[in-house]
Amino acid sequence: MNLPPLRDPFFTYRYRRRLHVLRVLLALTTTFIIIRLFAIPHSGWALVSTVMVMGNLPHIGGVLDKGRQRLLGTVLGAASGLLLILLPIDLPLLIPAGSLVAIGIATWLTFGNRHGYSGLMFAISLLLVVGDGSHALDVGLWRAFDVLLGTLVGIVITVLVLPQKATDMMRFMLAENLDRMARLFHVHTTASAALDIDTRALLKAASSALVKQRGLVDAIHRERRLRRDELDDIISLQRRMLSTIELLLETHWNTRAGHDRIEAMEGLRDEQHRLARELGTLAYQVRTGQPIAVEISQFDLQRYAPLATTAVSAQGRALFSPSGYLWLNRELARLTEALVTRLGGLTRLPSRRLRRASGRKWARRHTATPDRGAQDAPRQP
Repeated sequence: MNLPPLRDPFFTYRYRRRLHVLRVLLALTTTFIIIRLFAIPHSGWALVSTVMVMGNLPHIGGVLDKGRQRLLGTVLGAASGLLLILLPIDLPLLIPAGSLVAIGIATWLTFGNRHGYSGLMFAISLLLVVGDGSHALDVGLWRAFDVLLGTLVGIVITVLVLPQKATDMMRFMLAENLDRMARLFHVHTTASAALDIDTRALLKAASSALVKQRGLVDAIHRERRLRRDELDDIISLQRRMLSTIELLLETHWNTRAGHDRIEAMEGLRDEQHRLARELGTLAYQVRTGQPIAVEISQFDLQRYAPLATTAVSAQGRALFSPSGYLWLNRELARLTEALVTRLGGLTRLPSRRLRRASGRKWARRHTATPDRGAQDAPRQP
């Protein structure tokens, strides 16, 4: 049974930008209806707060982490502003000076740690409440209420309306990267020239995806499905696999004589194509929420040792590129096996929702769009 499109995790991932825009507009509409229905004074600040809290909360993990910081900073900042307004001291510069002191303390306490966003929201909320320092108590109270209202509306809409999980984003980014590496590894075994634009585009896209995955670590950890050390291992193994493939590409074309010696190694291409297919299978299992059960074949380097160790150039010098090339192939297989083992040990990685949506028709409908600039690159066998 296929999931309805709106409940399909890949749907929310594929259209995450459009859905985030939809959530922002819906939250603003909801806030506007509330403030018009109840005629809330100074209601413009509620709309401003809604936009502020929605701007950087595209997934649930971000909501649970930064939403808590936003609420904490908003409450403390608004309370500090109200306290300054209530002080029974009639000094012209009391409120501006008190605001500067409070913001300075908050910035000092949150500088360089993960609560920096609370410090920012503290400062913004305090300034919204006190304004230019001449407002009455009722104005400060209404502004504090407006800030809390806008913050809560933004968080609730993000959590309830087609929510995007950071864990799902990580899953699909990992699957796309595995598919890119499978294509890269297969392409270079059949290419007739050195690195081309398409291959470089795939390398760039894979590297960019690793940076994005690193930015999701805190949000995924907040969703309580994967730990930080598990995520660090997954990202590190991807980075090492990608570096190995890049070295393979360069070593393969180091010299013409070395390339010819590599081409003469009977059975090597079959082993490489098999590893590319296994990478593709791993990408499919991750993308569709299946238990990780792919078996990675290891390269038998001994059969190619005579050709690798006796390689010489036209000038009679020993060539080390064939031996290095073989070692890199074995290293890629070893790293892939390590990634399979790591993913297979994550009991919360498989997804029942995605398995229900899997199958031939689902997989065909959810094939990742090729990277721009790399659309003509051959796919894995």
